Amino acid sequence: MDIEKHLEDLRSELKKYAYEYYVLDQPNVEDAYYDQLYKELVILEQDHPELTIPDDSPTQRVGGVVLDSFEKVVHKIPLYSLADVFNEEEIAAFDKRIRKTLGDKVEYLCELKIDGLSISLKYVDGKLAQAATRGDGTIGENITENVKTIKSVPVTLSEQVTVEVRGEAYIPKNAFAKLNEQRLEEGEDVFANPRNAAAGSLRQLDTKATAKRNLSTFLYNIADTASFSISSQEEALDVLKKWHLKVNQQFRKCQTVKEIWNYIKEVQDLRDLLSYEIDGIVIKVNSFVQQKKLGFTVKAPRWAVAYKFPPEKVETVIKSVEWPIGRTGVVTPTANLQPVKVSGSNVSRATLHNVDYIAAKDIRLNDTVILYKAGDIIPRVARVLLGKRPKDSQSLIIPKVCPACGSKLVHLEEEVALRCINPQCPAQIQTGLTHFVSRDAMNIAGLGPRVVEQLFEKELVKDVADLYELDIERLLTLDNVKEKSATNLYQAIQASKTNSLERLLYGLGIRHVGAKVAKILAEHFENMDEINEASLEEIAEIDNLGEAVANSLKSYFAKKEVQELIAKLKKQNVNMHYLVPKKQDPALSNSLFAGKTVVVTGKLTLDRRSVKEQLEALGAKVTSSVSKKTDLVIAGNDAGSKLTKAKQLSVEVWDEERLLKNLDPAK
Repeated sequence: MDIEKHLEDLRSELKKYAYEYYVLDQPNVEDAYYDQLYKELVILEQDHPELTIPDDSPTQRVGGVVLDSFEKVVHKIPLYSLADVFNEEEIAAFDKRIRKTLGDKVEYLCELKIDGLSISLKYVDGKLAQAATRGDGTIGENITENVKTIKSVPVTLSEQVTVEVRGEAYIPKNAFAKLNEQRLEEGEDVFANPRNAAAGSLRQLDTKATAKRNLSTFLYNIADTASFSISSQEEALDVLKKWHLKVNQQFRKCQTVKEIWNYIKEVQDLRDLLSYEIDGIVIKVNSFVQQKKLGFTVKAPRWAVAYKFPPEKVETVIKSVEWPIGRTGVVTPTANLQPVKVSGSNVSRATLHNVDYIAAKDIRLNDTVILYKAGDIIPRVARVLLGKRPKDSQSLIIPKVCPACGSKLVHLEEEVALRCINPQCPAQIQTGLTHFVSRDAMNIAGLGPRVVEQLFEKELVKDVADLYELDIERLLTLDNVKEKSATNLYQAIQASKTNSLERLLYGLGIRHVGAKVAKILAEHFENMDEINEASLEEIAEIDNLGEAVANSLKSYFAKKEVQELIAKLKKQNVNMHYLVPKKQDPALSNSLFAGKTVVVTGKLTLDRRSVKEQLEALGAKVTSSVSKKTDLVIAGNDAGSKLTKAKQLSVEVWDEERLLKNLDPAK
């Protein structure tokens, strides 16, 4: 017998049966027959280890690799999160926004929202090359070895394509129940929900542990559809299925809000019958051409939303209410509750949002309330059970002055929030310091809220720049801080001076400037001085930002105390530059566009995005606003104010004809 040929046939047959069982959910052979073939393959590979195929044999999917840690993976095409909607009215509002841009010819594809962990799989010539978690959408973790243990994920696709696909890893209901039973028997904490179980399973350093969790997947997205002849989300699902990737078949095309809502009600009725957990429905514009036209915000695509099922609701009692001050001066009333379990976790506090919210729901001390988690995350009070209200109950006393500094609280125009506008308010400064040192900002390890509180109370710091004047001797005056921890803390503070500009921008706590906006600003302007000096128009014209961000930035930098703070930070040698510039391909050093900042404006016969991609491929940095840093403006018809500004600044201007002649790098 030709052993090598027999092994090849066995592997091929077992992979076929596994595909039918784990992907199609349509087994065509008895389990006993599959097990018999599998055992035969194990014995033959043990007898002939030289003929074993490490990455592609069914016997290799039980794990065995022990990882030291998880490497970081940069997603070249970001994995965006979705905006949430919670009722038919919000779906109708989404539909109205879509039709305002696209007109009436819109088709939606509605898919089940799997309660799991987002993953990205890269295949090179049809072979699984890398698997990663979503992470923050830009940077995830390499989980390739763990994903190889998931039987629904093919190590080899049915076609030799190079592609990145995305989807959800999840743990089926029966596997989740068995896992928690096992953890209870072993005296371990149980997982609160399947999402946590899936995330924990994929982050096991011992891949054998992952293999035992019986994870599965549903794939639903191709990262770069332009590389394939696919015109819609429905076609993308068909192609994924053709490649032998597992696709959820419970999707539906809908034309109207009513059809979408009927589908949602049908799915809710079937939810308990599914073998996996879902927490909602994803509604996407089906056409990729229309998706491209709608584009993205900073955080999410404009062409899709996630409808979240109504959350679990429980009863509890409001024991007291606190009125903490946030870093922007907003007073956020917070209820201390009789502890209760909601959606898999214990809850003892819930936000009451603002005084209007309290008044609208008539919330009082010792009220029995219905509690839920908005988006399955944030505990909120739905309503008061008036029938259980104590007879002697009284309305909450709304504070008139800031509990931290005694300043009068105010309602700013068009705001429902109470706000302390004292810039020297100790609560605001303290929470601002805590934000500045947090992981997504300056990431100063060891400098948590309790240490910040001590630093502030002992008057060792009054603003974020004072952190960089601390020495080991001063840190040793803090409670429970010994020489080693003081040294570590000092070194962490010093190390943070070298952070890239976007971390500092985010850490400063500027209104409307979150981590993603800070990154966009840093990439665009490259240093703090350029941001400081930028005009309102220059900021507002940056893709995905707009007037709200521009107004906030200009208002922030207009303050005298902010200019003094920036000067103090510079004096302490805190980095003010963006440290992750785009890598320049050495082969493009002779390109006319290499290293140049280019603005494209006006109407072109070419597709605008295509022009941008071609210019960037030739080494240019394409921006949306003209400034003194602009090297070249490509002006089509009706160029308008950008062309006028380019002429005022004496920036070189090309028409489309000249651009076409120079787009070929060979010229």
